[in-house]
Amino acid sequence: MGGRVTACVARAWLTARSIGRGLPLPVADRGGFRVDTMSEKEQRRWVFAEPLEGLAALGREITAPLHFLKLCGPPEALMAQLPDWWELQSIGFFMQAGDEGLAPAGRARPVPAGYRLEVIQDGAVTQARVVTETGELAASGFAAETADQFVYDRIVTEDAHQRRGLGSVVMGALGQARRNPSTPQVLVATDDGRALYERLGWSVMGLLSTAELRSPKV
Repeated sequence: MGGRVTACVARAWLTARSIGRGLPLPVADRGGFRVDTMSEKEQRRWVFAEPLEGLAALGREITAPLHFLKLCGPPEALMAQLPDWWELQSIGFFMQAGDEGLAPAGRARPVPAGYRLEVIQDGAVTQARVVTETGELAASGFAAETADQFVYDRIVTEDAHQRRGLGSVVMGALGQARRNPSTPQVLVATDDGRALYERLGWSVMGLLSTAELRSPKV
């Protein structure tokens, strides 16, 4: 596995992710970065590149649900900073594309028969959709580009259309939208998605561990 994810990488990823999802931009807070998502599923999230005291302080202070604390590191390092009313949630993998010749993340892929590719550009955000001949959504994904990173996000292949190479089609189409070929390509993968990206030449930079309140402090 690669080295530690730095604060610069974490902030650049979080910034591009916020742009891609139409969320407020991250702000510096307690040594980490906070995004006020204010949605039904998440009110706020904090991302820390290191297990700083600010992370531990937030763990003691937060009592409301739908607040998430994230660390660019292993789950044991995150949970060691938090009281026992926090519960480990998902573990993601920060990944980066290698040199263009070795990891052609932006290389177009052929669309299988029976499908068509749609690409929608909206400023710095690109959406790629693979649909069937009847218009059924089979796979989709987003990417957002800043001066610091080109971030792939929400890459999904519907269950009925998996194992047909559609994820690779989406990734290739998104990569074609990258305006600056020197901009680093980054994503955060689930354990399942990691295998797809490694086949496409991506490598793991580090972990992203997430904790959520199990129950409020009494």
